[in-house]
Amino acid sequence: MINAFLKKYTTSRTVAVTLLLTALSFSAHGYKVKMQGEIVQPSSESAEFATTQNLLSAQKLLLKAASSEHSFVILLYHHVGTDTPRSTSVTPEELEQHMAYLAENHTVISLDTAINGLNNKTPFPERAVVITFDDGYKNILDNGHSILKKYGFEYTIFINPAQIDLLSSQLSWEDVKKMSKEGVTFANHTLDHLHLLDRYPGESNANWRARIKKNISSAEESLIKQLGYSKKWLAYPFGEFDGELKAMLKDMGYVGFGQHSGAVSQLSDMQALPRFPAAGRYAKLDTLRTKINSLAMPVTAVRPLHYVIGAEDVAGEVNIDVSLDDISFSRIACYFGGDSLPITKTEKGFSVDIQTPFYPGRTRVNCTAPSVKQRDRFYWYSMPFFTPKADGTYLN
Repeated sequence: MINAFLKKYTTSRTVAVTLLLTALSFSAHGYKVKMQGEIVQPSSESAEFATTQNLLSAQKLLLKAASSEHSFVILLYHHVGTDTPRSTSVTPEELEQHMAYLAENHTVISLDTAINGLNNKTPFPERAVVITFDDGYKNILDNGHSILKKYGFEYTIFINPAQIDLLSSQLSWEDVKKMSKEGVTFANHTLDHLHLLDRYPGESNANWRARIKKNISSAEESLIKQLGYSKKWLAYPFGEFDGELKAMLKDMGYVGFGQHSGAVSQLSDMQALPRFPAAGRYAKLDTLRTKINSLAMPVTAVRPLHYVIGAEDVAGEVNIDVSLDDISFSRIACYFGGDSLPITKTEKGFSVDIQTPFYPGRTRVNCTAPSVKQRDRFYWYSMPFFTPKADGTYLN
């Protein structure tokens, strides 16, 4: 059914170019909408979308293509329960509400379909959404699986193989195999949910790399042994990563998923794909609806690329290259810790100046801008930052 839907919405590239060249221009009043919570890191690589050599460059064609056909949202859940930490939990009633909304207003696609679409540069269904869970908690099966099954939604759970059949709070391998037969895909969340950026006392960079590679590979081998397949998808525990870890993941052939916010497009970094947390204070449908309907801000480069920032340091000016084809500069708003950041227009996009000191933990800068052509939708871009404690380790 999904394949038929995709076929229905597939438009030839020649037609897409024609539509772009004849599209009407829109004007809009400048305004800002405050979105508190998360941030994302864009890719410095632009996807190729070649159509006709005498019209536009490959990158420009992609940026001008219909955003809704090249953008989708990934939702992130953990617990489904009422007696688990609220910050990472949705109640069964909230999950039911979310899924009913998706069934009525969106097309839920599998993560397989989404990744294949990114790799093959094919359009996505209008307002496409992917559903994911991290950590493989037993309450996903007890309280959530029947709800997703009721709506016929495929979804993915990122699990830690070393904790299965060891912790009673986790799904068993028997549970995993049963759910796998019912439309659930399982993928890598490392062997034991470690902080990937932590360094042992005196550990060399080479030894750190070897340890992390072994952990990820061992988890993947367990998935293959138990389920018979390997997706090579890794959800970073705690959403933590840096440039070296992303490069390592790319060399190993993995797609990486963070816990920062934003929609996904063919311009997104395949080793740091954003997902919208949908639990705790983010579970309220009134605000989550805006995120589910968001579009990936067409960011092509960020300078400098910050991920890890020391305690009491400041990030300073960050330049973000972005296509303003469907975004007017006056409508861009960026927030850090709930405070509005000053924005300056640049030749290729805009810059923000982050002067607030960082403290141990995980923080994000969120940038949003309403679409000119689709007035009910916002472009969303999020940059995550990770700050270690004084001993070089990271907070849970």
